[in-house]
Amino acid sequence: MSFFDILGLALRNLREAKLRAALTTMGVVIGVAVIVTMTSFGLGLQRNTVERFKNLDLFNEVQVFGRDLNTVLESQLDRKPEPASEGGENKEPKKPGNKRQAKSSERPLTDAALGEIAALPGVAYVEPTVRFSVYARANDRVRQELIGGVRVPNGASRFQHFAAGQMLGAKETDAAIVDESFISEHGFKQAADAIGQRIEFLAPPDEVGSLSNASRRNEGGAEQRASGKAEKEAGISSSPTRRADDTAAESDNTTAALGEATAETETDEPLTFFGLPLEDSGESSRAGGSGLVARTFRIVGVLKNEVEKGSGGNRRFRGMMPAANIYIPLRAANEWKATHRGMMEQVALQLARRSGLIDTEETEGYQAATVRVSDPAAMKNVVERLRESGFNVFGLFTELDEIRTFFLIVNATLGLLGGISLLVASFGIANTMIMSILERTREIGIMMAVGAEDREIKLIFFVEAAVIGLMGGIVGALAAWSIDKLSNRLAYQFILAPRGEPFIDFFSLPPYLWLGAILFAMAVAVAAALYPAARAARIDPVKALRHD
Repeated sequence: MSFFDILGLALRNLREAKLRAALTTMGVVIGVAVIVTMTSFGLGLQRNTVERFKNLDLFNEVQVFGRDLNTVLESQLDRKPEPASEGGENKEPKKPGNKRQAKSSERPLTDAALGEIAALPGVAYVEPTVRFSVYARANDRVRQELIGGVRVPNGASRFQHFAAGQMLGAKETDAAIVDESFISEHGFKQAADAIGQRIEFLAPPDEVGSLSNASRRNEGGAEQRASGKAEKEAGISSSPTRRADDTAAESDNTTAALGEATAETETDEPLTFFGLPLEDSGESSRAGGSGLVARTFRIVGVLKNEVEKGSGGNRRFRGMMPAANIYIPLRAANEWKATHRGMMEQVALQLARRSGLIDTEETEGYQAATVRVSDPAAMKNVVERLRESGFNVFGLFTELDEIRTFFLIVNATLGLLGGISLLVASFGIANTMIMSILERTREIGIMMAVGAEDREIKLIFFVEAAVIGLMGGIVGALAAWSIDKLSNRLAYQFILAPRGEPFIDFFSLPPYLWLGAILFAMAVAVAAALYPAARAARIDPVKALRHD
């Protein structure tokens, strides 16, 4: 018999037992619907999670950390002295200038290192992290603000949405962009009112003017020529190597004169805190604060805050770059931070240089930097190269494999639970086939008597089971699709919409899922027919012809 003859015979047999075939097929439908629904829910969770991280631009960037000066310094200064030699004299101590003795194997993130990272294949740009806090005055209000230095121009996704104004220009050295929280804190009615306004960075009277002096010293110094190559390769502003020494020398004079300056200004100036005015408005504050202005910037743009819906108004930050309230050009941020070092930073830097961990003409480098790749597919190779170079790397991309493994376990568990339903349906298929054999024993005997082979007898039952599996799989996939759509609609109407949340598709039904479910249902049905088909092929034709 040809395959089409066998197919026609199988369909005829199923039509003769419509109710039994329908009930058996219904078991397959339920099993397939459960498998597809539960698995699509797991896939939907995975898709929504990954897309959320992608929308936050967290898979294109990683944070690179260089040598931590404090950690290296503590590990060197806390070393125990060498035991005395046999002659009673102490062994010659190891030279502290050997920086390889440090327990930390991390490299410093200097401008040269940043240029090396920028030259790696797949790296779009490298941006060092420069952050500090200052008292900033704008619109006659003084607030403590967090400042961040940024490259100009800058391709980060964070600087793509502005409530007013635009991004910093390449030639704007004293320009700044702020966020909307800065606008509200300093009393601007709207973002457009802040464009063109001044921001004054305040510092103690003894330090006012030191920044401009340091800038003039750095403009034509040899350190710019030494770091020019790194600037061209990395596309970033370098930190002058001699700036820290000049700052250290100035800090000694500053510390010595701090008491004098404080005593002189106590009687003539309004109430202050370490030289900073406590009042944020009024004539006395404006008069007394004029000598505290160390540097002035002009607002050219206001970043638009993105708020997470349903998170209580929490702000959304894109990328791995640390957030700040005010962003200024990277060079200006480096100059300010080098000139207005905190007391702890000055002590750490001096100890590191005296112990030989850092050369006299060497800077401590940046603590961290943000590395962005041009294609997420190149991220793995870039991360491996960075770690081979001696840097610590952190990014959510490094956790992507763990995320995928987690959802693989979840999807497998959900699919297994649905597979139990299909397994139960397979027993119904086997029972239907056995009942069909008992009813058609005489017919099978006649077929074998006229020359039908055992293979053909088995194939008839396999085709019948496959048809049941195919019909049940198709209907089950359609049922799962309907359940997914209905569940999404109900979730939006009764859960998301009342909270002001947008529509979310909780299910993901890719073609390979429902096609795989249909094929799996057919395979289970055929497997369930193995025993009935083998039993039918073993029937004795003589006994079958005598069967009523």
